[in-house]
Amino acid sequence: MPTRPVRRVLIAGGGIGGLAAALALQRKGFGVTVFECADALRDGGAGLHIWTNGTIVLDRLGVAGPVLEVAPAQQICHFGTWRGEMFGAWPVGDFVTEYGRPTLAVERSVLHSILHDALHGDPVRTGARVVGFDQDSEGVTVRLADGRHERGDILIGADGIHSVVRAGLFGDTPARFNGYIAWRGKGRLEHELIPPGSFYALFGRGTRFTYYDVAPGVVHWMSVANGPAGGHDERGVAAMLAERHRGWMPPVQDILAASPEEDIIRSDVFDRKPDRRWGIGRVTLLGDAVHPITFNIGQGACQALEDALVLAERLDACRDDPGRALRRYERERRGRTASMQRVAWLIGRMGAVEHPLLIAAREVFMRLVWPALAFRIAEHNQIAYARRWSPPPPPMPSTEEENRWPITS
Repeated sequence: MPTRPVRRVLIAGGGIGGLAAALALQRKGFGVTVFECADALRDGGAGLHIWTNGTIVLDRLGVAGPVLEVAPAQQICHFGTWRGEMFGAWPVGDFVTEYGRPTLAVERSVLHSILHDALHGDPVRTGARVVGFDQDSEGVTVRLADGRHERGDILIGADGIHSVVRAGLFGDTPARFNGYIAWRGKGRLEHELIPPGSFYALFGRGTRFTYYDVAPGVVHWMSVANGPAGGHDERGVAAMLAERHRGWMPPVQDILAASPEEDIIRSDVFDRKPDRRWGIGRVTLLGDAVHPITFNIGQGACQALEDALVLAERLDACRDDPGRALRRYERERRGRTASMQRVAWLIGRMGAVEHPLLIAAREVFMRLVWPALAFRIAEHNQIAYARRWSPPPPPMPSTEEENRWPITS
């Protein structure tokens, strides 16, 4: 007996990955419903680094225009020590010549809103917490915390690292704590040492500081330090961070001083080892629910965006056999995301070293490797779907427009 074609897709989770999946599926003609547990649609965090491969996906989703109107295009990514000695500088601005889109920085809430506003109708249901699901040969029934049930043809778990959908598929196994904590915030300042398109990642003793501008006069930053999971900050976290980074190269102290304490977010850093299985039957996973990638390579959101587009393509090509379509999506994505999970974990371990001899070895290694080999690896990550999805390169902008890139249709 032939399977009924997929018409309605259920998505657990209304973050970047869930909304991108909803938009990609809508553009292929599927009906979608997104279940978001929060009472109001929102997305936390301060900033996102979107590499060119992620910007290419935004273009295919039809939202690159609004994003590029507000998001600074990055030109050079600098890496160095807390003292200001540079290991290397990556000319990421060149990616636009090769692949048609820039690497950019954007406030997470801005990207989230743009994706949501691009959806047709009102497919996002807030205050709808998925607590379980059942599937059979004809579809999937989602169980919500308020007792309601919703029926669809397939279910996509885009509900984050502690995914309920993942637990329903493979059991509730704990995520892996990486041994360090990240504090994130936004500095509101104009500074001569932070020109548009800035990106700096600075390494210290068991701690790091990264910053980049996400809008005119707004700088996203992150301070990372070793420590146990489960802690929380009392009042005075801003003073604690200022003391931690005392003596670091300018403009670190100026950025911290310009950051409202109430905007600072603390989060323990978790990930998972790569999974061999992503789904069963009519259910699969997407983004952090299946391949949480630590911030160390800036690819977490980019890979969720890629997931969304590949998933929509595979379902569109095989509407009468959803199980086959989902397994094809999983096979295509598994190797790419697994390699990034491993690299991000390794870089995180490098950044966490505290012994002076290990720090000296790290600095020698990064001076030798970071300017060339590491950049080639980063550039390789832009290639995977560039020929398949990328538009023709836009013309080079004038000096006055170097942080704005025209949109090609």
